Amino acid sequence: MSTDKNKIKIPRAEYPRPQLVRDCWINLNGTWEFEIDNGNSGKDREFYKRKTLNDKINVPFCPESKLSGIGNTDFINCVWYRRDIDIPSEWFKNGKRIILHFGAVDYKATVYVNGKEAISHFGGYTPFSADITDLLNTNEGNYITVCAEDNLRGWNQPSGKQSSNYNSYGCFYTRTTGIWQTVWMECVSPAHIKNIRYTADINKGDVLAQFYVTNAAVGAELSIKTSFNGIETGEASVKIMSSEPFVTVSLSELHLWDIGKGNLYDTVVEIKKDGKVLDSVSGYFGMRSVALKDNKFYLNGRKVFGRWVLDQGFYPDGIYTAPNDEALKNDIECSMKLGFNGARLHQKVFEPRFLYWADKLGYTVWGEHANWGLDVTKESALIHFLPEWLETLERDYSHPSIIGWCPFNETWDNNGTRQCNEVIKTVYEFTKAQDKTRPCIDTSGNFHVVTDIFDVHDYEQDPAKFEEYYKDAKNGIVKDQIYRADPKRQTYRGEPLFMSEYGGIRKSDKKEGWGYGVAPENDSEFVERYEKLTNILLDNDAFMGFCYTQLYDVEQEVNGLMTYERKFKFDPDIFYKINTRKAKSEE
Repeated sequence: MSTDKNKIKIPRAEYPRPQLVRDCWINLNGTWEFEIDNGNSGKDREFYKRKTLNDKINVPFCPESKLSGIGNTDFINCVWYRRDIDIPSEWFKNGKRIILHFGAVDYKATVYVNGKEAISHFGGYTPFSADITDLLNTNEGNYITVCAEDNLRGWNQPSGKQSSNYNSYGCFYTRTTGIWQTVWMECVSPAHIKNIRYTADINKGDVLAQFYVTNAAVGAELSIKTSFNGIETGEASVKIMSSEPFVTVSLSELHLWDIGKGNLYDTVVEIKKDGKVLDSVSGYFGMRSVALKDNKFYLNGRKVFGRWVLDQGFYPDGIYTAPNDEALKNDIECSMKLGFNGARLHQKVFEPRFLYWADKLGYTVWGEHANWGLDVTKESALIHFLPEWLETLERDYSHPSIIGWCPFNETWDNNGTRQCNEVIKTVYEFTKAQDKTRPCIDTSGNFHVVTDIFDVHDYEQDPAKFEEYYKDAKNGIVKDQIYRADPKRQTYRGEPLFMSEYGGIRKSDKKEGWGYGVAPENDSEFVERYEKLTNILLDNDAFMGFCYTQLYDVEQEVNGLMTYERKFKFDPDIFYKINTRKAKSEE
C-alpha cells in the first residue's frame, strides 16, 4: 500500500527513504489545513485541539513558496498544520505499530495526534518519527496537528542561506518555514528495523551491515540477501542478541561504484521468528573506497581530481523543495553535462531522494550542514548544532555518493568575537568518531582548527593574480588573497589543498543581479575567464580538486552556469571540454 486512489494528485508521491523501503506505507502529502501564528500563541490557545484551521496549504512545500499555495515571504514565527488521517483497519490488528514520519520541518516541530502531544523535534533539516499507535482511535476519526516555530534571527538556529533581512540579498535567499519534506505513515511489527549502516571493504569484497532494531526484535533471526542486476551475490544471517546486530556479507561478484557508474547492490533484509516474517525492508548499497594519500584524493585506490560544483538546493517555485523527483535527477544530469564529477551540497542538508539519484548516477558529493545563522562564537552553539549534525550522519552514512563531510562553512566573527575553536574541534571529533571512512573538513574556507583537508575560498577574477597567489602552494606556501591565511587564526600544516570555492563569474541578461567581481562584457570573455581560472587549478599539482561557484543562479545571485529555471546559459559542451581535461595531479 503506497498511497491511495488519489496517488496521482499527491505531490512528491515517491517513497521518501530509498535505502529503507517498506511496502506498507501511506503518503500524507497534499492538502492540509494551515494557519500562520506570528504571535506564537497557538499553544496557549490550544490550536492542537481545533477541528479546523483558517487556510489550506500544499504539503510538502513551505508557505513561502508558490507551490504551497500560500506564497508569504515575510518572516513567519510560527505555523500550524492540521489534517484528518484514515487508518486502514488491518493496521490495528495483530499488535502492529503505526509510525508517523517527517522528512524535515523547519525549525522546532511539535506534533499532536488527536490533540495529544506525540513528539517534538529541534532542527530544520533532519527526519524524525513517532509511534502514534496508542494515541489513535480505532472506531472513530483521527487527526494530526503540527506546530512549527521558526526564529531565524535569534542566532541559535542553523538556517543556511535563508535571508535574515526582509528581502533576499547577496547570497541569501527566500526563507523556509515549517514542513518542507514528505510526511508519511507506515505500519510495522513491534519487532522492526530502524536503520541500517553499510560499510564496504572493496579489498575483501565484503560489506559490513550494521542494523538498528527495536528491543522487541531481540531473540528473532535477521537475514540479508544481496543482488546485483537481479543476480544473487550473497547472504548472511544472525540471531538478534542486542538492538545493534551486524553481519558481514561476502559478495560473489565485485562491482565498484564509481564516477558515472552508479553500480548499486540491492538488498532485502528480514526479521523472522518461528518461521514468520515480522519485518521486511529493501534497499541498496555501493562498493567503493575513498582516501587521502600524498595530498591527493583517491577513489577506489586511484587518484581522482575533484571537479565539483556548488549546489545550493533551491528551486524557483518550491524554495527548499524540488517540485518533483525528476528535478532532483535533472540537476545532477545537468552538472555532469558540464563536466563536473560531483558537488558541494552547500549550506543545506539535501533530501535523501537527491542522494539516491547521486548514488544511482555515480555523482560524488560533500555532505554539509547549514551552519550560517548560528552564532559559533559561544560554546552553547554545540547544543543547537551537534544533535542535528549527528542525525545527519546517521541518516546519510550509507550513501556511496557522499565522499566527505563538511559540518561548517566560513565561520566568521560575530560582532568582533571570534569563533569558538572548541565548537569546531568538538564537531570534527564527533564526525570522525561516527564515520572513520570519510575525510572531514572542519570549517570550509575559514577558520580551520583541526581538519583532514585545508580548503580555501578565492573569488579573484583576474587569472594572472589567481595564478600568482598559488604558484608556491606545492611548497606549502598558501597566499590566499581573499580570505587571508592568518597564522593566528588558521595555519596550513601540509594537509591536502582544495579550492572549494572560486569563480562565481556574473552572467545575466539583466543589469541587476549580484555576483563576484566585475561581470564579463560578453560571452566570449566569460568563457575565457572561466577557462583560465580553471586551467590554473588543473595545472597546479598542489590541489586535489576544485569547486566552482555555482551550478545555477539562485534568485538575485546570477553567477550560475544555468539560470534559476535550469536553462544552460552556454553550450554545456564548452565547459565539459574545459572541466574534463586531465589534471596534473592525476598524472
